[in-house]
Amino acid sequence: MSIEHLDVVIVGAGLSGIGAAYRLQTELPEKSYAILEARSNSGGTWDLFKYPGIRSDSDMFTLGYPFRPWTDAKAIADGPSILRYVRDTARENGIDQKIRYNQKVVAASWSSETATWTATISSGDQIRTLSCNFLYLCSGYYSYDAGYTPDFPGLETFGGTVVHPQFWPEDLDYADKKVVVIGSGATAVTLVPTMSRVAEHVTMLQRSPSYILSLPSSDKIADSVRKILPDKMAHSIIRWKSVLINLGFYQLCRRSPARAKKILSLAAKRQLPHDVPLDPHFTPTYDPWDQRLCVVPDGDLFKALRSGKASIETDAIDTFTETGIRLASGTELEADIIVTATGLKMEACGGMTIEVDGEAVKLGERYVYKGMMISGVPNFALCVGYTNASWTLRADLTSMYVCRLLSELKKRGQTTCVPQVNESMDQRPILDLASGYVMRAVEQFPKQGSKSPWSMRQNYILDRLHSTLGNLGDHMEFSGPASPTPTPVTEPFGRVTG
Repeated sequence: MSIEHLDVVIVGAGLSGIGAAYRLQTELPEKSYAILEARSNSGGTWDLFKYPGIRSDSDMFTLGYPFRPWTDAKAIADGPSILRYVRDTARENGIDQKIRYNQKVVAASWSSETATWTATISSGDQIRTLSCNFLYLCSGYYSYDAGYTPDFPGLETFGGTVVHPQFWPEDLDYADKKVVVIGSGATAVTLVPTMSRVAEHVTMLQRSPSYILSLPSSDKIADSVRKILPDKMAHSIIRWKSVLINLGFYQLCRRSPARAKKILSLAAKRQLPHDVPLDPHFTPTYDPWDQRLCVVPDGDLFKALRSGKASIETDAIDTFTETGIRLASGTELEADIIVTATGLKMEACGGMTIEVDGEAVKLGERYVYKGMMISGVPNFALCVGYTNASWTLRADLTSMYVCRLLSELKKRGQTTCVPQVNESMDQRPILDLASGYVMRAVEQFPKQGSKSPWSMRQNYILDRLHSTLGNLGDHMEFSGPASPTPTPVTEPFGRVTG
């Protein structure tokens, strides 16, 4: 029985997958492709998370697509606006017709004999397969099925409601309730000011603090540029302005961490109420950008603290009690609702297993090539964004590079490209952060090396030059032609609206 064959399969219909499809059908319109989405809706992160106040943690001029200008007023946008933007982009470019919903890729197997991938796909209670010449994963780096919650002592004794932000109940009523939000990352600093507007009181409980950076939700320079220039030209100027400012501050943090600490500390201190000390609540023990900075639009977290509707505690949890949480210091926090904003559970390649010519690929033993391919794995790319800038910046570069590779294969009359390591190197995690969620899952992911092209720069300008102009033969082996690929099936499976 023949199976459907496509030139390219994209896994994931989120921000990255839609962008990848646009690049593919624009640069290589002759290529057949489909997007396989495990869930029943597009949008990825922006469809999954429903917690109050969800928003971008970077400006939309860089988080948005370079080929579709972000025109909304807010530079730091809310989740529903971002989701609408992603879906509008897909619809306007006919990409929504290429999405197949409820199609979870659980395994992928490469055959050098035919130069094809065979993807095993779970759809409800059915298992199907299809083949393709190139497999491109845009499924992110965390599990959509489970978040991370520590093993809190006494959790079962708490008489109120416990919620993880990844699975927010639509009917949760927190009006006039006492809420404790456990965490200090982007989710926590979003939830606290938002919930405090209607809750009786919200306490942000953190074991250790994060760096908090207040930015205006609207960009006055961007607003001025958009008034006088056409959308595309204005968008390009604004995007590069944001790239340069963000990169400049990142370089300051890495080259002069003491100075960056002082800048961030002074900025936070100016916005704190007199009864909330900078130390210990806003004095992290690590250097800026060892973990991601938390952005608060218009200083909303500080406004909530000044209003008295929110407070902050920096302490360890001794135990949950029937009425709240007892801290190591002996302080008791009363709560009707406890939100465990304790992070993501990382998952490599959407949890799928990968084989090359019958041999299982152990990702933790491989290197990542140019931040987008895996050593020894042919015709395969994965999308991993920046840690110091918007995810879409690197995602778009990866998609453009994939298109270059496919064009190069066609030009050579060959079928296979595979990056190969031929030297020993020091290893580092693929995400160069000291955050807990990275450290917990470091062995599941391919490593980055200490030498190019196996290291992942956090520099969009250099990456853009190398992605668009760099040598495609750098540590890359090309081969083929292969045996004839399977005949395409005219009726694709899994076309479901969502």
